[in-house]
Amino acid sequence: MADKLVILLYLAVMILAGYYGMRRSRTSEDFAIAGRRLGPFMYTSAMSTVVLGAASTVGGVSLGWQYGVSGMALVLALALGIAAIGFFFAGKLFRSGVYTVPDALGRRFGGSSRVMSSAIVVFYTLMVGVGQIIGIGSVLTVVFDVTPTTAAFIGWATIMIYSVAGGMWSITLTDVVQFLVKTVGIFCLLLPLAVHEAGGFGTMREELPDDFFSPTGIGIGTIGAYFLLFFFGFMIDQGNWQRLLTARSERVARWGAVASGGYCALYGLAGALIGAASRALLPNLDNPDDAYASVASLVLPVGLFGLVIAAALAASMSTASGLLIGASTVLTNDVLRPLGGARLASVRANRIALFAVGLVALAFSFALDSVVGAVTVAADVLAAALLVPVVGAMFWKRSTTAGAIAGVLAGTAACVLFMMVSGLYANEPVAYGMLACLVAFVGVSLATRPDPGTGDLDFEDLPELPAAGEPAPAPAAQGAAASPRSA
Repeated sequence: MADKLVILLYLAVMILAGYYGMRRSRTSEDFAIAGRRLGPFMYTSAMSTVVLGAASTVGGVSLGWQYGVSGMALVLALALGIAAIGFFFAGKLFRSGVYTVPDALGRRFGGSSRVMSSAIVVFYTLMVGVGQIIGIGSVLTVVFDVTPTTAAFIGWATIMIYSVAGGMWSITLTDVVQFLVKTVGIFCLLLPLAVHEAGGFGTMREELPDDFFSPTGIGIGTIGAYFLLFFFGFMIDQGNWQRLLTARSERVARWGAVASGGYCALYGLAGALIGAASRALLPNLDNPDDAYASVASLVLPVGLFGLVIAAALAASMSTASGLLIGASTVLTNDVLRPLGGARLASVRANRIALFAVGLVALAFSFALDSVVGAVTVAADVLAAALLVPVVGAMFWKRSTTAGAIAGVLAGTAACVLFMMVSGLYANEPVAYGMLACLVAFVGVSLATRPDPGTGDLDFEDLPELPAAGEPAPAPAAQGAAASPRSA
């Protein structure tokens, strides 16, 4: 009962944070990017929580149970990706005001690229969000002994209440709470107690296979696949881009993302060590995914077990809310707004779009026991089709609209083809997809002239945004797509 009360208290705090965030969300900018007012701590906390979802927490411990220290490879790839966003992209994105991937391509290459990329980004964010909802349901099912459908609905309803109420402000406030819960639960409780219960690192080295303490024990091929998919994929993840613009300055945006990458790397190491300790304590688990909850129930007293389970919920809920608002922002900013103007980019329109996306995600979570296949397809296509054009839009002036469209089509086609040939979970699809996209993008761009209609949309030519609270500048040129700040 004590553990259940801790979790119920956590859910209640999330709803209260949503109410407080609602009072601060007065404009579409407040709803989508928290008014660009976050300082270093809130920004870094929010950026870290959107990265560290169920795959990084429950999945990270599972990989540690199977492979030891090298099980941190997945989270390390995510950590490097988020740090790279801050180091390479933050300046251009923050100065231009771009906070959606389709907006970046649309400004540089026109409406066709915006529509194509919107479809890919919405599918990716939606399906990964569905995975988080299913993960929330699996955790609550264990604690409250309810059906998976009921548990998923409870988690979804909590996310919807605070997200729809205050948008990014509410999500950020809940992310800070979730960041603290995860930090205490993982670093201060589960890690030291699990290692102590396993007899310390010396005993673990004696009882576990030698490769459990090798950084490459999981396999060089698997590490490379994680790097290709998650490092490059995270550099164009909609949730991460949207978080960048919540910072109150370019400096906070850049170095907060780098700091977040460092925190995420340590989080991945902690999860892998917890998994290794759980292997020493529970070597006969039928399902490695049960390692997190099983070792927590073994080493933690009543009450603290509830806090650590709340940490797993926090991981899933923060990522789910960030992804769902990312999908709804793309819909309002890049699909509806070009059709209906500022009226369809209002706070009310954002709330309606977010709730609609949430309903679709809930329906998928009811219909599917697992979305691993859909998430894999979406993540592979995202990286294969969009990374090269996005980088070209920001850094290569010679790139053209025809090259961007050719790259998206070639990357998608090659990725899907190799999924059919090599298998859905093979490493080849994303690698060959990115290569095909690069060849098509560069080749067609060099063979065609830059479109005169998009030359003035280059990132270097966009005006720098004012500090938070100052009036937004007028659009850079007549006919240019309006800045998200001009609504």
